Amino acid sequence: MRKVYAFDFDGTLTTKDTLLEFIRFAKGRSSFWQGFLRYAHLLVLMKLGLYPNWKAKQQLFAHFFKGITVGDFNAVCQDFAASSRHLLRTKGIDAISKAISEGSDVLIISASIDNWVQPFFADVKVVGTQIEVKDGVLTGRFLTRNCYGEEKVNRLNALYPNRQDYHLIAFGDSRGDKELLAFADESHYKPFR
Repeated sequence: MRKVYAFDFDGTLTTKDTLLEFIRFAKGRSSFWQGFLRYAHLLVLMKLGLYPNWKAKQQLFAHFFKGITVGDFNAVCQDFAASSRHLLRTKGIDAISKAISEGSDVLIISASIDNWVQPFFADVKVVGTQIEVKDGVLTGRFLTRNCYGEEKVNRLNALYPNRQDYHLIAFGDSRGDKELLAFADESHYKPFR
């Protein structure tokens, strides 16, 4: 039977949340802290479950990146991945390599913006939150639903609609991976620590 490996990115394959690391990389420490303090109340409410995850994330993203050309944004994403390899967990990357070598389907399924996740994995499909672009410029809004929680299962079902045709092995580390891990035939919680 065909095997599909689905790996969460932030916290599972990385040692830190890449949204914050990406903002700091792209905008510098001073701008990062100014924006972070401006939205700290929303982030606290989000962590307490009192404000939607996607909404807080989209507002923070728009604050920093609305109005940037997609070409400039993608160039920063490439630079971020090239200079941030140290964030990757070696055991996780080894697990991906092993799954690829055995001929299995491998994907990274992440709430992070796929523009900065994909450059870390040239040979692996990334399913992430996608950003809206109009006339070559970022609007600050998400084009898709935040790829978190149940949305991870929805995206997987869209790619692989016949669940009985494959054996799913999922890797995750947080509340956002709960549904994906429950959906899998084999689930691994915080496997690479």
